[in-house]
Amino acid sequence: MNFSIVRFTTGRLLQIEAFLLLLPLLVSFIYREPMQYPLSFGAVILILLVIGQLTSRKMPRKTRITTKEGFVVVSLSWILLSFFGALPFVFSGDIPSLIDAFFETSSGFTTTGSSILTNVEALSHSMLFWRSFTHLIGGMGILVFALAVLPQFESESVYIMKAEVPGPTFGKLVSKLSSTARILYVIYLSMTLVVVILLLFGGMNLFDALLHAFGVAGTGGFGIKNGGIASYDSAYIQYVIAIGMLVFGVNFNLYYMILIKQVRQVFKSEELKWYLGIVASAVMLIGLNLLSSYDSLEKLFRDVLFSVSSVITTTGFSTADFGKWPLFSQIILLLLMFIGGSAGSTAGGLKVSRIVILFKTVMSEIKRVAQPNRVVSIRYDEKALSKETKHAVANYILIYAVIYIALLLLISFDSPDFLTAFSSVAATFNNIGPGLGAVGPAESFAGLNDFSKVILSFSMLAGRLEIFPMIILFSPRTWKK
Repeated sequence: MNFSIVRFTTGRLLQIEAFLLLLPLLVSFIYREPMQYPLSFGAVILILLVIGQLTSRKMPRKTRITTKEGFVVVSLSWILLSFFGALPFVFSGDIPSLIDAFFETSSGFTTTGSSILTNVEALSHSMLFWRSFTHLIGGMGILVFALAVLPQFESESVYIMKAEVPGPTFGKLVSKLSSTARILYVIYLSMTLVVVILLLFGGMNLFDALLHAFGVAGTGGFGIKNGGIASYDSAYIQYVIAIGMLVFGVNFNLYYMILIKQVRQVFKSEELKWYLGIVASAVMLIGLNLLSSYDSLEKLFRDVLFSVSSVITTTGFSTADFGKWPLFSQIILLLLMFIGGSAGSTAGGLKVSRIVILFKTVMSEIKRVAQPNRVVSIRYDEKALSKETKHAVANYILIYAVIYIALLLLISFDSPDFLTAFSSVAATFNNIGPGLGAVGPAESFAGLNDFSKVILSFSMLAGRLEIFPMIILFSPRTWKK
């Protein structure tokens, strides 16, 4: 283990967080908030700068980053950034409990959207801004941002990006990794700006439009109104956010293909076809199930499209309390929670590509059993899948299931019923936001005890980083020389 490079890189990331905290500090001055808010942000900025300077002032002699160092840097950085990002809430008194603040900030950075707040409108403008801004930072990846602005370790930082970018496979858009990171962020921020403009056209003020766009872009889902998106009572705004969530649930590599005029490659994407097909099927099935409950077909379509978009992209915004929908509709939404969005998007979950590969692997095995002498080749995106990819997907899903069961057992001590326990783990581990039962879209996670909140905080971090970085971080073998 190259401890010096872990120390150095983590210190630089803490300095970046100090720089990012300048934005909510500016918001506190713009809205002329009481001094407790600028002082809270200022104190955390000072702490981060001092610690960051002490840990990164000396450049390591060996800058080589292997897979192990990459995973440790990513997991350790996300924990530390969530911890220090929680301090402004604690110092200001808006969320006095450190555990609650850590849960809220972890939920923000991992773009989960689960919340312990029962009255979100009680937060100041600066705290609301920081809370939603964490979605924008965490959506594309904290370390991807760092690679875009601090590309010191170009030759080795691929292991950092592989650990943070979700999906079963990873590929650079261009030869230089720092250029790939910049391209991704330019696309990401440009699309976010489009959402802001569209929401402004719908009558939102600039502050509200920015914060909702941060949630859409990062597929996070932190609301700034107690009534959620429904508070705006605007079909236009709901359609913009519903379509925006679906757009950000698509692999960003496809948007790069559009930029370089390879549109045919986009339409050949097998994952995109499955993603849109799953959304269309879910909307149709839930719509038919709820048909007798609505007087307006347009309102039915809008609520179902919004809920399906929010759940499959693991965003967490809501316009309807789907916790009160029929069991059939709830089961479909629960399945969408596990499927998630596309690989290489800001969405969470298992990812559509893994589900497709697993489905094709199972079907090929059935054919092989039925016809033992038949050679069955699995193809994905017009290419034959390697054994390594198939095994990686199968192993990931197996490890996912084992950890899910472990988390479920830990949470069961504090849950009033099985549905609440099961969906709270599904909501956090898949970075969804709201669950069902006592943690449904009309409720919050405030009723859980501190132990459960800590467990679910790490559930969010493990889910966002796709398990392995967190396993490696806490493995005793990692820290042996």
